[in-house]
Amino acid sequence: MSLEFKGEEINRPLARRLLIAGIGVLFAFLILTMRLAWLQVINTDAYQEKAERNRTVQVTTQGPRGLIFDRNGTLVAGNVRNYTLEITPDKVTLPISKLIDDLSNVIEISAADRRRFLRLKDNFNRYDSIPIRTHLTDSEIATFISQKWRFEGVEVQQAESRVYPLGQTGSHILGYIGSISQSDKKRLEDEGKISLYTGARDIGKVGIERSYEDLLHGQPGEEDLEITASGRSVRTLNLVPPQPGTNLFLTVDFNLQRIAEHAMQGKTGAVIAIEPSTGEILAFASLPTYDPNLFPGGIDPDSWNYLNTAPEKPLLNRAMRGIYPIGSTYKPFMALAGLYYGEISKDFKLNDTGVFMVGNHRFRDVTGTPKGIINVRRSLEVSSDIFYYWLATQLGVDRIYDFMKPWGFGQKTGIDLIGEQTGILPNREWKEKRFKQSWYVGDTPSLGIGQGYNAFTLLQLAHATATLANHGTVIPPHLVRATVNPATAQTTKIAMNPTRKIQLPESDWNLVIQGMMDATRSGTARAIFKNAPYEVAGKTGTAQVISIAQDAKYDSKKISRKHHDHSLFIAFAPARKPKVALAVLVENGGFGAKAAAPIARAIMDYWLTGKNDLGLPPPKLTRTPR
Repeated sequence: MSLEFKGEEINRPLARRLLIAGIGVLFAFLILTMRLAWLQVINTDAYQEKAERNRTVQVTTQGPRGLIFDRNGTLVAGNVRNYTLEITPDKVTLPISKLIDDLSNVIEISAADRRRFLRLKDNFNRYDSIPIRTHLTDSEIATFISQKWRFEGVEVQQAESRVYPLGQTGSHILGYIGSISQSDKKRLEDEGKISLYTGARDIGKVGIERSYEDLLHGQPGEEDLEITASGRSVRTLNLVPPQPGTNLFLTVDFNLQRIAEHAMQGKTGAVIAIEPSTGEILAFASLPTYDPNLFPGGIDPDSWNYLNTAPEKPLLNRAMRGIYPIGSTYKPFMALAGLYYGEISKDFKLNDTGVFMVGNHRFRDVTGTPKGIINVRRSLEVSSDIFYYWLATQLGVDRIYDFMKPWGFGQKTGIDLIGEQTGILPNREWKEKRFKQSWYVGDTPSLGIGQGYNAFTLLQLAHATATLANHGTVIPPHLVRATVNPATAQTTKIAMNPTRKIQLPESDWNLVIQGMMDATRSGTARAIFKNAPYEVAGKTGTAQVISIAQDAKYDSKKISRKHHDHSLFIAFAPARKPKVALAVLVENGGFGAKAAAPIARAIMDYWLTGKNDLGLPPPKLTRTPR
């Protein structure tokens, strides 16, 4: 009895412990059951997505950038595959400077490569892969791969880079691409386009590359990869291939572009040639040029500093961003204004004494030589300043403004390039707003010879010259004539329709054009176009850069080169059925017949006859992009 009692006494605490343990186990199973229910039933979608992300990775790829061809099908902007050495800062264990030092013992890394990398690093996230060397050779790739274990966070990547086969030719037309900056990202976010640039490094900065960025960039693709725990790719789960950018065919003939730039060699200025019947720009040169191949992948700081600080400003697109007085090239348009308002007629004559007086102020002819009795036609042939001083005073600033505005002076032409400048076409309201001053009578005469407050772009002058060649039909100038979808080969032609018609009697058009033809046959440009096998309607222009005292005589030998007059010339040919209209500007070139007109002759000789000094074939007939 005693032992049995003792056994019962001994087992009672054990039973209590077992009961508590059993309750604990049941409670633990209850918690596990509730957790499993939470994971497998209530929140199954969220955790399934998370698990999927742990075993898959999405890679965004950018399609090839669209190609750019000239009007004849010559490739002027393309792509080339190359290998780059890239660093991902977030994966690097060494200090960046130490890592680059070690890398330079394996693969050549120049000081310019280092500076470019550090500049790019400031524009990218630390998780982005940033190139330190581009265009690796096979030997360099093999050398790096053999020692890759030493360089955590460094990889060899295959990429497409932009290439401009013709180098500096047409650089201000094409522009360039460059690394996406923070300001680019902000703009893309504001425009709702940032998702199209996931993984992208470059974007169009200026020129056609910038203006047609949306077409050239194309659509990114996505690839879903199944990966192991170590991150190794196993298979592709889903693939949306990237779409290449749209190809562009330009209106420009790059052989003519070569002729224009060669004729401008050693000079600073611009030249624009337009096909009057279509508004297509045939040549669009700004000198000096630059090499757009410096920019893809990030330009090195030394080159960037030079381009931005050079006195000749090679990055300035003088053709549409430079603003200048246009001198006597304004006179044909002033003559048309005088005819339109009835201040002059075909039979009107004026005695050019070499001086025009307004009060006590003397306005002189730039040559200092009286022209005698002249009519409208003769005033253009010999380029009489006195005739147009007088005419401007008779018209008054506001009537000049009203007549010139429809021609596009002081207005944007609508060219398909971003960044066009407006210029200045003055009137009374403009001066009062700008200077808080009234318009004085003495402000008006200089307008008649393209001076005074007049300040236009060469593009505006070329556009107005094409309109004159068209007898008043206004067609916007443009640089792209067709787009081609590389996947479907579908071609979309771009044609500009006339936007308005400047209504003048046919006799007025003919009178002014005859005066311009006289200028190239017996007038100010006769020496340049002697024996030309085609008829040319042209007008020389010389624009003052600094004011000269009214009784002083201009002497280029006594003033700095940068204060020499600008040289200008406008023309179209053949005069009676124009195929080309152009405007030429040579900064500080002196008289228009001396510097600008010979450039026009070289361009017209090539376009109309095929003659040239570069050994280029004659211009091809217009081709339809395929």
